[in-house]
Parts: sequence; C-alpha cells; structure tokens
Amino acid sequence: MERTKIFKLLKSETPAAEVLIKGWIRTRRDSKAFSFLEINDGSCLKNIQVIANDTLPNYDEIKKLTTGSAVVVRGELVESQGGGQKWEIAGAQIDIISLAPENYPLQKKRHTDEFLRTIAHLRPRTNKYGAAYRLRSDMSYAIHQFFRDSGFRYVHTPILTGSDCEGAGELFKVTALDLESLPQKEGKTDYLQDFFAKEANLTVSGQLSAEMFCLALGDVYTFGPTFRAENSNTRRHAAEFWMIEPEMAFCDLQGNMDLGEALIKYLTSYVMRECADDLELFAKWVDTNLMQTLENTAISDYIRLPYREAVEVLQKSGRKFEYEVGFGNDLQTEHERFLTEKHFKKPVIVYDYPKTIKPFYMRLNDDNETVAAMDILVPNIGEIIGGSQREERLEVLEARMVETGMEKEPYWWYLESRKFGTVPHSGFGLGFERLLMLVTGISNIRDVIPFPRTPGSIEF
Repeated sequence: MERTKIFKLLKSETPAAEVLIKGWIRTRRDSKAFSFLEINDGSCLKNIQVIANDTLPNYDEIKKLTTGSAVVVRGELVESQGGGQKWEIAGAQIDIISLAPENYPLQKKRHTDEFLRTIAHLRPRTNKYGAAYRLRSDMSYAIHQFFRDSGFRYVHTPILTGSDCEGAGELFKVTALDLESLPQKEGKTDYLQDFFAKEANLTVSGQLSAEMFCLALGDVYTFGPTFRAENSNTRRHAAEFWMIEPEMAFCDLQGNMDLGEALIKYLTSYVMRECADDLELFAKWVDTNLMQTLENTAISDYIRLPYREAVEVLQKSGRKFEYEVGFGNDLQTEHERFLTEKHFKKPVIVYDYPKTIKPFYMRLNDDNETVAAMDILVPNIGEIIGGSQREERLEVLEARMVETGMEKEPYWWYLESRKFGTVPHSGFGLGFERLLMLVTGISNIRDVIPFPRTPGSIEF
C-alpha cells in the first residue's frame, strides 16, 4: 500500500477504510486506554491525530514515543470526535522506525531564531521553518511557471567564470593549485598551471551569459546560485544566494520595468492564492501586517520616478537619514523603505541612475550623465529587483569599460556580441531570498536560506 501525504488526507471529502502515513511524532498524550499521537510528515503545516488503542500489540512501546521519533501508521481515516480537526486516524498498526532521545533539541516550546541557526540541520522540522522552506519550493515553481507562460526559455549559466560581471572584485577564487606550494612566475601566482590555465571565480551573476542567449533565443532567464565575497553581516546579505535573471531581446527600459512589476505582482498573488496555510503562520506570528503588504504589492500600480526626483523627495522629507542623500550617492535601504513605506506607501520603481554608481554594461542615456537603470523597491525590504537596458553600442560599451577601469581582454566574447546582430535588450536580477523575505515577513536573510553562508560561518 502506498503512503498518503498528510496534506491530502486533511483535504479528503470522505472517510477511508485504510490509509498509510509515515512521519514524525510532534506530541504524545496518554489517556487511560489509548494514546493521542500528533504526527507530521512535512507535507503541510498541520499535523494529523492518530488514536493508538491499548489493544495494539506494541502499545507499551508506543507509550514511550518521544517528540522527533519516526513512525509508520496504518489505520482508518475517520471523522474526529474532538474539536480542532475534521479527520483523525484510528491506528491499526503503528511501527516505530526510530526513537528520539529525551534531549531532542526541538521540544514543544518556542525557540529563538538565533538558537535555531545553530542547529540548521534540525530547524526545518519546526513549524516556522518547515513553512518557510515549503514556500521556498512553491516560489521556485511559480517563477518557472511565470516565465514559461510568458514565452521565456530557461538557460543554465556557468557557476565557474573567468570574468567579474559587476566589476566590483568581490569574488570567491576557485583553484586546483596546491595552496601550500603555489607556482610562481615573476613574483606572482602562475595561473597558467591551474586547471583552467587562468584565474577562475564563482559567479556573481549569470547576466552576461544570459545576454548571449537572449541575442539568439529572444527572451530567456536563468535561476541559480550566485556568490559574493562581501564582508557584510547585515540582515540582507549572504555570501551565497539565488538570483532570477531574465534577459529580453528588442526590449527597452520601459519594457524591462513592465516585466519586473508583472513578475512581483504574479508571485505575491500566487503565494496568497496557493500557500494560504503556511502564509497564515507568518501573518500571525512573524508580521501581523504581512497580508496587507502582500495585497498592496499585488494590486497597486507601482510608482515610477527618475532617480533625480527620488533624491528630491528624500531631501524635502525633513527626515534625518544615517546616509547622506544627494545626486551621485546610491540609495540605501533606509531611503528605499522611506519611499515605499512612508511617502508613497506602495512599491516604487526608480530609474535613470547616475552612471558613476552603476556597472559598465548599462546603457548610457543621451545626457551622458545617467544610465537606463531601474530598481524596484518594495515595503519592508527596499530593493528587490535591480536591472537595466544593456549597452548594445560597441563603441559606447568600450568607452564605458575604459572609463570604469575594466580590462577588455576577459570580455572579448561579450564585446564581440555587439558586432554581430546587436539589438536593444534589457534584463534584471531578482534576489530570490529577498523575495522570500517579502512574502514571509522574515527579516533576516539567514532564515530563508536552508544553510546560510555568511562571513565566518560555513557550518552544515
């Protein structure tokens, strides 16, 4: 007999003569002639109650079951005699797979997020983190569904790369050389003797590779892990994170903003519609304003304003910010949240940023001062999407690389794409973990990644 996931049993319309479930004990409560077992198999937030009668041959062993113990239950799905649930299982056979010790770390009490990070291998078994990682799975599916329905092709871009997309230099180097005896040439490491015969890094973005495919297949996207060796311990940063990066041929900045807004609206609508049970936990215990934020994000027309006007709004706000506001300074999280939460009270798209604070590949505007860049800002998070129209003009692109101090040689293939059938094209990056922070109300990126990688921490 095949096992049935608990989430399907809880949605049943009629009783069932026999069911089979496999899961873990959340609680056990004993009565005179039977025990109540609360069992969860990870398929949903809710447990199902199993009635273990004292006529079961191993009833004495069943009474020793502890939180975290694993069991297999055969029984009959019947209407519950108690309150709080529609169905329960009258246990006919309960096999004990493993018995957890009494010092099992996850007892029936509320644990702090800080403590649970120290046992990240166990925290998915809690209600909060089980719900968070089910949402992560559902959001991954929704992302692929959105792009497939929109006519995009999925591209797997390299994780190992010889270039730095952003030009920021915050890269994790990858080598097969013996670190205890590095080969030298003219006083420097001789990477010609390395695996790739040159320096290699973990990618900070799949964008440049995705651009090559959008210039062949039209509209494409990549969705995968990216890495940044930024020594930051903020709630918003991790060394390993996932990015959704679409690239569209024959698309200008306006079309790019349209797609970004449509994607965020689709995903917030999806989570409210398809993940209601798990979402309810976050709305009750994590952020009581969560549903209002999601509804506002899903249905509002996003404000669109140039960076210059956003700076003016901030300067005239009368607010004292920690970071200085002025043309040429990048917007910080406090500025972004003021715009979305206090001033406009809805998501905001800021565009046409100064070229001095943006990467070389963003299309230079006619004013020679700004580039066709855009950021989508949402309440509670700030920037969730960053993108631009890409610079398709070879001579302008080369001039920007010189201006920003980029070496051309590692990007010969990127530059060559501007010689053969170049067209206007655009794209953006959506931080997957920031999306999850938006839809759960969780305020620390470490708590929406199964095993977070941050400075000084690579446990698990």
